[in-house]
Amino acid sequence: MMMMEVVAAAAKLPSFQILRTNPPRRRTSLPFRTLSASLSVSASTLSEGHPSTLQSLTLGHFTRPDFPILNQEVNGSKLVYLDNAATSQKPTAVLKALQNYYEAYNSNVHRGIHFLSAKATEEYELARKKVASFINASDSREIVFTRNATEAINLVAYSWGLQNLKQDDEVILTVAEHHSAIVPWQLVAQKTGAILKYVSLNEDEVPDVNTLKKLMSTKTKLVVLHHVSNVLASVLPVEDIVLWAHDVGAIVLVDACQSVPHMVVDVQKLDADFLVASSHKMCGPTGIGFLYGKNHLLSAMPPFLGGGEMISDVFLDHSTYAEPPSRFEAGTPAIGEAIGLGAAIDYLSGIGMQKIHDYEVELANYLYEGLCTVPGIHIYGPAPSESVHRAALCSFNVENIHPTDIATILDQQHGVAIRSGHHCAQPLHRSLGVNASARASLYFYNTKEDVDNFIRALNDTVSFFNSFK
Repeated sequence: MMMMEVVAAAAKLPSFQILRTNPPRRRTSLPFRTLSASLSVSASTLSEGHPSTLQSLTLGHFTRPDFPILNQEVNGSKLVYLDNAATSQKPTAVLKALQNYYEAYNSNVHRGIHFLSAKATEEYELARKKVASFINASDSREIVFTRNATEAINLVAYSWGLQNLKQDDEVILTVAEHHSAIVPWQLVAQKTGAILKYVSLNEDEVPDVNTLKKLMSTKTKLVVLHHVSNVLASVLPVEDIVLWAHDVGAIVLVDACQSVPHMVVDVQKLDADFLVASSHKMCGPTGIGFLYGKNHLLSAMPPFLGGGEMISDVFLDHSTYAEPPSRFEAGTPAIGEAIGLGAAIDYLSGIGMQKIHDYEVELANYLYEGLCTVPGIHIYGPAPSESVHRAALCSFNVENIHPTDIATILDQQHGVAIRSGHHCAQPLHRSLGVNASARASLYFYNTKEDVDNFIRALNDTVSFFNSFK
């Protein structure tokens, strides 16, 4: 039976006590570099209180004008959006691509010979090619469009898992996985008799890779793991783990929702068998994600859903099925959303994923340093160092203050948007000894000033609650 746990509801007063907090980690001084002037900057950027010289402008300053939603006030304060691990904002280029589809060539794909249908089909399939190129897949037919990463994992679970997993086969996961990477395999295990094995955290609050390696055996058929943790900000050595798994004949499914938007991801270099990601976390629309699967695996998998488009021929007593990816895309797809995802990939590629990653690593260090100054705070995951690069997010708790209380005051009094709760990672929070945490997560359009405003607002919030002690 699935265990459920209730997290305290939002309330201004009184605050709720967290089960465990630890003293703040030691601060380490890490540099924050500015971006060279390689992108155009609008006049509005310079007039909003930002530095007036190009030399002092960062990637965040350059790209911020492309995101109109960020230029607003919330509850009387300028919006500081730090909930990017939940969803990213969309640049004007993506909004225009969506609008252009619906205004200029809205039509169903693959099913018509008229101009609008041909144009829609061309743009839809071009988006697939853009995804393939973005993650360096060898063939665009290895890209299956889904509603989101959750559906992509379920596709693998029901199509590959039910066909290939047998009684006592082992599936290795970590306690830090998103619910979307746990629950589908629980359902499959109940049907097949497969055994789920979980890797716990080490002393640095990171999944213990040495334990993971020791768990692998000839019984291991599948390894399911995240690339970047949406809570711990840690990065797993996926390339090494894939090699270990293949050595024992297992395949690997990588949840790349928190890596594809933020760094260069090369599926051929990783040699992952399956990889999933979501459009909405990488500046694209909601309602679409994708599954990457190696050609030979997809070709051997039965359909996930039945209906139009996924068939070759339909008879009254049986049907034959199309080749991948069509086999797994039953019905009318999210056409506009796929085109919007393609526009998002164009936008990100225009900046450069390595440039985005380098900027975010430094911004992540700046965020970590700032949070370390907050009294009574514990930040989860590894401390940054020259050899340990955290992703651009921090999950944390402050002693004797519930994270939902913190998030509520930050929003209502300061216009700062963060997330509170278990972040779809209840087993991980239980491993950390808490029910919930607060999380601030950054993207390339955030700036050092955003972090400064957040830290000031957080200190003010902590002082507010501490005044009632």
